[in-house]
Amino acid sequence: MRVAIAGAGNVGTYIAADLKAAGHEVLLIEQDPDVVARTGPTVDVRWYEGDACEVTSLHEAGLADADVVVAATGDDEDNLVVSLLAKQEFAVPRVVARVNHPKNQWLFTEAWGVDVSVSTPHLLTALVEEAVSVGSLVRLLQFQDAQLVEVTLDEASPAADLAISDLQLPRDATVVAVVRERHVIVPRGDTVLQAGDEVLALVTPESEDPVKAVLIGQASSS
Repeated sequence: MRVAIAGAGNVGTYIAADLKAAGHEVLLIEQDPDVVARTGPTVDVRWYEGDACEVTSLHEAGLADADVVVAATGDDEDNLVVSLLAKQEFAVPRVVARVNHPKNQWLFTEAWGVDVSVSTPHLLTALVEEAVSVGSLVRLLQFQDAQLVEVTLDEASPAADLAISDLQLPRDATVVAVVRERHVIVPRGDTVLQAGDEVLALVTPESEDPVKAVLIGQASSS
């Protein structure tokens, strides 16, 4: 897989090194020559020195060949511009963008070319909630048209002791995994849920409340 990463800060270089170690072809784009000179020798990937917000630079860097673009700079405006150019000018199949300030999360949508946005503060909050919340829906990860949510079933859950095929989930929602006693269960129609199960599901904005009602028993916001 060919991955282009905009921004060679701590986040960008870590992602680059990790993906290179996994066998992917990685391009790092960084406009600061001092950063390139200082960090380049320590991260064994292809480097391009230039402004990732400029179409000319992206053409020269070879962005059209990328399978995935990661906008990982420390500036949300830059990440949005990179995402939009990657999608509209270069038709990159998958664009992942870093959200630095949670107040800007709402901007990172399909309209700006973003397929997946990652907000560290929101993710940390979700992980804390996931660890302590039983009987409530926790939003873990936002995708372009859906989000990954988690519910730990309590004793009163209407889904407890029911097979997944009997849950009457909306057509645009699906259970993707069940974690039971630290073991991951790949869900099937005849998988029977139990109190204490961690149920991970993909939902659309429209199906979130119905899924909440099926797994928790009420459709109020968590």
